[in-house]
Amino acid sequence: MGNADIRRLDREIRATEKKLEALRRGESWPMNGRERRAMARALASGSYRAARGRSTDRAEEQIDSTGSAAEMRLNAELTALHGERQRLTTEAARAKAAKKSSGRW
Repeated sequence: MGNADIRRLDREIRATEKKLEALRRGESWPMNGRERRAMARALASGSYRAARGRSTDRAEEQIDSTGSAAEMRLNAELTALHGERQRLTTEAARAKAAKKSSGRW
C-alpha cells in the first residue's frame, strides 16, 4: 500500500479528468457503449424528424440528458478515486508513524 498504489491512482485521476474535459468539449470518446448507443439513437431520430420537417425537441433533450449523465458518471468516478487516494495516503502516513514510533528512539 505504498507509493506505487498512490501513483497508479494519480494516473487514473489524470485520465478521468482528461475524459471529463473532453466530454465537456463535446467529444464522444469518453462515453461508454450504452451512452454512445443512446446518443446515436437520439441523433438518428432527430435527423429523421428534421428531414420530415418536424420538431427535434425530444431528440435534443435526449442528447443533452445523455451528455449530462455521462458527465455525472465521470464526476462520481473522479470523486471515488480522490476518496481512495486520500484513504491510501492516510494509511501510508499511519504506517510510517507507527514504524517511526516503534523505532529505537
